[in-house]
Amino acid sequence: MDRIERLAQVLKDSKHLCVFTGAGISVPSGIPDFRSANGLYKQKPKYPYPPEQMISHSFFERHTEQFYGFYKAEMLFPNAKPNDAHRFFASLETPERRVAVVTQNIDGLHQAAGSTNVFELHGSVHRNYCQNCGKSCSLAELLQKPGVPRCDKCGGVIKPDVVLYEEPLNEEVVYGAINAIRQSDVMVVVGTSLVVYPAASYLRYFSGGCLALINKSETAFDKEADIALNDDVVHVVHQLQQYGV
Repeated sequence: MDRIERLAQVLKDSKHLCVFTGAGISVPSGIPDFRSANGLYKQKPKYPYPPEQMISHSFFERHTEQFYGFYKAEMLFPNAKPNDAHRFFASLETPERRVAVVTQNIDGLHQAAGSTNVFELHGSVHRNYCQNCGKSCSLAELLQKPGVPRCDKCGGVIKPDVVLYEEPLNEEVVYGAINAIRQSDVMVVVGTSLVVYPAASYLRYFSGGCLALINKSETAFDKEADIALNDDVVHVVHQLQQYGV
């Protein structure tokens, strides 16, 4: 039995599946990742500061206009649609199989594909709020505001509900994600190099029967996985579907 066939059988037998995703699952939707050869962090510099600095809390506070120039140009993809991988994992939700998605992504594509139990570790571009009065603002509304987006109600600066560098993760989301990992009998890690902490450390909470990794390049965790596939995730799910998953 090859690895694809084995993973297909494991997914069919799973009752409590956890899917842990990173930027790689959204690359086929036209959203670039960060750390690959063509990722945002490896591109020729277009800005006077490195990307990691420009999406930090202190940079947002001190250079809000420059933050939004970078954020709107490099982090927002309002026309992106779920790809076959997002839809595949959403389709695995059945009355007999509970599926939790723990994601490092901020694009909202898992929900758009139909996943109903999603823990967004790093927040979402679709939620924005006024730092002064707390009024919420949609992504579409934010994009219509030039320069630094300000609240229609009080004029306060709007901040994305995205976890920036130097900011802590949401404790409630972290608790839910860890609990979902602990309860799962199968965990599939997709499209992440597993170098972003603390998110990558959550794998240690998994004690189920099968840990599978799907990523284009090798990761430091491949040897610890029961099944490791270094391939494009859309190609993998198409193969899994051939086995009736």
